[in-house]
Amino acid sequence: MRNLMVLGKLAFAGLLALSLVACGGSEKAEDTAKVEKKAETIHWKMVTTWPKNFPGLGTGAEALAKNIKAMSNGRLDIKVYAAGELVPALEVFDAVSRGTAEMGHSASYYWKGKVPAAQFFTTVPFGLTALEFNAWIEFGGGLKLWEEIYAPFNLIPMPAGNPGVQMGGWFNKEINSLADFQGLKMRMPGLGGEVLKKVGASPINLPGSEIFTALQTGTIDATEWVGPYNDLAFGLYKAAKYYYYPGWHEPGSAVEAIFNKDAFNALPSDLQAIVRSAVQQANLSMLSEFTARNNAALQTLVNEHHVILKPYPQDLLLALKKASDETLEEVAANDPESQKVYDSFKKFLDSVSAWHDVSERAFINARAGE
Repeated sequence: MRNLMVLGKLAFAGLLALSLVACGGSEKAEDTAKVEKKAETIHWKMVTTWPKNFPGLGTGAEALAKNIKAMSNGRLDIKVYAAGELVPALEVFDAVSRGTAEMGHSASYYWKGKVPAAQFFTTVPFGLTALEFNAWIEFGGGLKLWEEIYAPFNLIPMPAGNPGVQMGGWFNKEINSLADFQGLKMRMPGLGGEVLKKVGASPINLPGSEIFTALQTGTIDATEWVGPYNDLAFGLYKAAKYYYYPGWHEPGSAVEAIFNKDAFNALPSDLQAIVRSAVQQANLSMLSEFTARNNAALQTLVNEHHVILKPYPQDLLLALKKASDETLEEVAANDPESQKVYDSFKKFLDSVSAWHDVSERAFINARAGE
């Protein structure tokens, strides 16, 4: 009897051990399956508004995709499509919204016809500089508002670059007063275009790839684009000789990365973090590149291509500022979302301007001996 009891205990212990081994094996197999699944390559498409390999903007999209692939050790592989390769330049928003592409690289003011408030997240005439915009987005509530207005379109937005203060534009005639804007056909999207209407000009919204031909053939009389680094690459000096500053209409123009919400949420949490980190790095990198390259390009335009560089007349800038203030109030009053965004934007602008009066502006004036 004793022997039978001993044998029974031994059998039970053996079965328990086998059970534990089996469970352990099952857990290990499950872990292995998770690792294998985690290691699968996810393929995405990124559609952009920019010409292929265009300096700063197009190359910025390419660099972002490469960085995400490297940071994810190849687990997230993104193919970049230039404007027109998969969808037209100004259909990026719709393509990402409906899932034709998982990601887009563009500027939010192109979508003002669908979402009027979106244009505040590219730039505002006489508004925030690139540094100030980033501060508003990250620490002033801007990103939360941006996410709210894109949510109904199944999109997640993030700032992905900024060229800084732009140039005032290229003109085929000299600009001496507000009267010279009467009847002027000028390529200018977003809120800046609305300001042009107030001073008697006609704003035209064109993607970058169409600007040179339109200016050269006289379809438009003037255009803004970005600044010397990009404008030199576009060859705009071949179509117009007068180059004005400052870029009152775009003091800091944010490039956006937009993501199809379903595609982004389907990513493992670590890949989501990698994407956010890579986009943040791209945001800083683009501003640094334009800051580093703009002056050399400007010198090439003036000294080698004999571009006539001129400041806008002060009375014209004052008139544009007045028209801008009126435009912003009207846009906000006509759309509840725009009003909400504008209130946040203006509150932050007033606050950061007060600080910069005794910091950035004070130092730059002191450095210049003023």
